[in-house]
Amino acid sequence: MKLPTFSEKIVRIGFQYLTLVLLSLVVIESIQAQEKKKILIDTLDGKLDFTRFVLEADGVLPIISPITEPAVGYGGVLAAVYFIPKEDPTHRPDLVLAAGGLTSNGSWLAGGGYIGYWNADHIRYQGFAGYGEFNLSFYTRRGRELEFQLKSFTFIQRALFRLKGTNFFLGGEYKYANVDIPLFAGNEIVDPIDLNLVNSGVSLITEYDSRNNPFTPSDGLKLHLSYEQNFEFLGSTKDWGRLNFHTYWYWPVSESYVPALRLDGSMVTDSTPFYARPDVYMRGVPALRYQGQVTGLIETEHLYNFNLRWSGVGFAGMGAAFQSRDNFVNDEVVWSLGGGFRYLLARGLGIRAGADIARGPEDWAFYITVGSAWLR
Repeated sequence: MKLPTFSEKIVRIGFQYLTLVLLSLVVIESIQAQEKKKILIDTLDGKLDFTRFVLEADGVLPIISPITEPAVGYGGVLAAVYFIPKEDPTHRPDLVLAAGGLTSNGSWLAGGGYIGYWNADHIRYQGFAGYGEFNLSFYTRRGRELEFQLKSFTFIQRALFRLKGTNFFLGGEYKYANVDIPLFAGNEIVDPIDLNLVNSGVSLITEYDSRNNPFTPSDGLKLHLSYEQNFEFLGSTKDWGRLNFHTYWYWPVSESYVPALRLDGSMVTDSTPFYARPDVYMRGVPALRYQGQVTGLIETEHLYNFNLRWSGVGFAGMGAAFQSRDNFVNDEVVWSLGGGFRYLLARGLGIRAGADIARGPEDWAFYITVGSAWLR
């Protein structure tokens, strides 16, 4: 099964926001209860820091965060997150989460999940389930925009296992999605099967991950290669598959300056549903705007630390979507550039958060960024 492309991005964006406490105004009562302990002040520099509040606060942490994806408009996510710290404070905490979101174009979602780092980070587990209704646009090869609604229930289970003594991981994933798309103007150009479809399939995943932090890395390399295949014998309406590759490389030139490089590419089989075809996904480029059977992009980001807490960031990239694996001809190169700022919100967890403004081929876009903008 392949989770619908945009639903995947909602899960990823949702996870980024769920790790953020920047805009958590709804925690004010809990904060007041902890004032005597000064739990929101870092003893190192006396600045606002949420590390102790996240790891020591009792019960569930409520969070409010914005959605700023151009494809669905502006909106918000309301979430509850419970961090499970480990006995060894240097080990990554597990997260239990539940969330719901709504945007200005009527899209909404609700779901929950668990993210675990087990056995001293030798096993990495992710499990999610949720339902959403998304009002999106699909673009034909000639650039014609077709508006449609996608309704989907999604279930995901993933486990990666570290090869002993290395930064290499091997594992797999199972995904299930029941997708319903009501008839829309122009739907005659898509396969009718795609309008009411069950996707059920498995993925083989291999990764190398030497990043020094899972939220906002400043050093290290991540390589990801996976192939996912939907099978009729597992309940999928039809067989189809997708090959995915991405790499993120962070190399600090100094304590102040950290450049980074991203390479990303995907390729799908002929029978892939129209909404699940890969797209060029960068800040400044609306989701699903540039799709094809094959996509590729390169992006660079440059972080400069003004001091311990505050940083500036600049980024630029380009990509392309090819309509056929047999004919690598593309009508347009997709570009994006922009900049923003970051604040070290949780020093002990390495979480930076801030805002970005990006310009793509069509328009400007604004983003709230939590952790790395490349987080996945």
